[in-house]
Amino acid sequence: MTDMSRAPIDPVVWTPPPHRALEGAFARNDRLSRAEVWAVPGDGPEDVVVDTDGVAWTGLSDGSILGISEGGDLIRRICRTGGRPLGIELLGDGRLLVCDADRGLLAVDRADGAIEELVTTVEGVPMRFCNNAAVAADGTIWFTDSSRRFGIHQYEGDLLEHSGTGRLLRRDPAGTVETVLDGLYFANGVALAPDEAFVLVAETGMYRIRRHWLMGDRAGTTDTFAEVPGFPDNLSTGPTGTYWCALASERNRLVDLLAPKAPILRKAAWALPDALQPSPASMALVVGFDADGRVVQNLQSHGDDAFTVATGMREHDGHLYVGSLVSGAILRYPLS
Repeated sequence: MTDMSRAPIDPVVWTPPPHRALEGAFARNDRLSRAEVWAVPGDGPEDVVVDTDGVAWTGLSDGSILGISEGGDLIRRICRTGGRPLGIELLGDGRLLVCDADRGLLAVDRADGAIEELVTTVEGVPMRFCNNAAVAADGTIWFTDSSRRFGIHQYEGDLLEHSGTGRLLRRDPAGTVETVLDGLYFANGVALAPDEAFVLVAETGMYRIRRHWLMGDRAGTTDTFAEVPGFPDNLSTGPTGTYWCALASERNRLVDLLAPKAPILRKAAWALPDALQPSPASMALVVGFDADGRVVQNLQSHGDDAFTVATGMREHDGHLYVGSLVSGAILRYPLS
C-alpha cells in the first residue's frame, strides 16, 4: 500500500550534472570487504567517532548511544535520545556532540548519559533534520539542517523534490546560532580543515562537496571542493589531513532521468509503495580526498548484505571506522 502519511512534494525541474560511473579514481573494487565487522545490538549506526581510549561511539535507529571497545566485544549503552541520532563528534569538555535528526543538536555525557539540548530551533523555528557536525578548536560548532521540508523518515522526498531548503549553520561558544549557507540541496556531512581555513559541507542532492572559506583572500566565498559519482553523506577530517566522505549510494539513473521532466512524474514516483521507491544500491563506498579535492583513497564493497549503505567514517590509529544508516554493524578497516 502507498504510505498516505507522506508529505506531498512540489518538484523543481532541474538538469543534473552528467552521469558519473564508478570508474577512474572511483573505479569499482572490493577493498572494504577486508574490514572487520563489529555487530551492534540494533540497526543503523549512522556515524562513528573514536575517543583517545579507542572507544568507538555511535547512535542507532532506536535512539541508543553506544560505546564499543575491545575489538567490538564490549558494548555499553549510555542512553537513548528519544530521537534518531546521526552525526556524532567529541566536544572539548569530554561530552559527545550528537546531531539528532528529530531533536536537534545535543550534548551527551559519556559517563552517565545525561543529555543537554544545545540547539533545537533556528530563528524561532524547530529544526527539521539535524544531520552532521564538526567542532572547531574554540568550541564553535558547524552543523547542517538537511531540509526544512522533510525529516529523516521521508528524506527521499527532499531528494525527489529538489527544492534546496538545506543549510549550513554555525553555533559560537556563547550559544549564538547563525546561518552560514542557505539554499543547499540536502545539506549533509561537515568537516573542517586542520587549520580551520575552510569548512566542507556535502550537498547530497547535487552530488558534490562544497567548500566555504573562513580565512585568507577567499574568506566568505564558496566553491566546489569535489564532485562525486553518488550521494555524499557524512564527512570527517583524518589526523593527517585526508578528507573522508561516505557515499550512501551511487547515482540513481531513474532519479536523474526524472529531474528535468514534468514534475507530475516525480509526484507519481513519490506516491508509489515503499517497495517501489528508488532505493540505495547494495554497496558501501568511502572516498578520501587530499586538500585539493583529489581522490587518494577509494574503498568499496559490493553485494555484501552484512554491511551496506556506508554513511559515516572516522580515521583513528591506522584504521578507518565506518558506519551505516541501515546495517547492524560498523566496519574497522586497516588503512595500512
